[in-house]
Amino acid sequence: MESIRLQQVIPEVFAGRLPADISDLWERDILFRKGETYLIEAASGTGKSSLCSFLYGFRNDYRGRIRFDETGIETFSPKQWERIRQQSLSILFQELRLFPELTALENVLLKNDLTGYRSRQEIDAFFEMLDIGDKKNEPVGRLSLGQQQRTALIRALCQPFDFILLDEPVSHTDEENSRRMGALLARETARNGAGVIVTSIGKRLPLNYRKTLRL
Repeated sequence: MESIRLQQVIPEVFAGRLPADISDLWERDILFRKGETYLIEAASGTGKSSLCSFLYGFRNDYRGRIRFDETGIETFSPKQWERIRQQSLSILFQELRLFPELTALENVLLKNDLTGYRSRQEIDAFFEMLDIGDKKNEPVGRLSLGQQQRTALIRALCQPFDFILLDEPVSHTDEENSRRMGALLARETARNGAGVIVTSIGKRLPLNYRKTLRL
């Protein structure tokens, strides 16, 4: 996948209710290109998590069109979505969606065992880079939210992707660990020329953003 295009997209709940020119993204023609990094800044309740769900195919309660390359995503079958989520699109959810009873490492391996994308050595190195090497064997439910966010980032990197979506990835992470996350993400996305779309309601993942959009 080389691009994601939004054409006059707006959540149905906002349709006809937003003042003109209030958003850089809703009801605009926006193109995200592979290999480039974008920040979407928003106040709470303006639809940033909805946008991630639209792009990931979890929700379709929007107006307008979303295209992956030149194909409208409304045409995709469940099998096509399965392939896209396995090969082209990764995500770090705002709510993380980790299994609290499993250890941090088990949460990551649960995905990596399906994809076979990372070696155990790489995964161990990621934990060390994010300063949670000593937390690998702790149940996620016992970790701080910042530690959970770092675990979720490692899991999101355990698959091939052309684009990665990160919904408020550092909302509970301090400055130093946010820097670690940004450095790891920048390194790994540069290796395969992936596109990055980050949302934020305040704290930014430190990256070299090509463009900032405001909802």
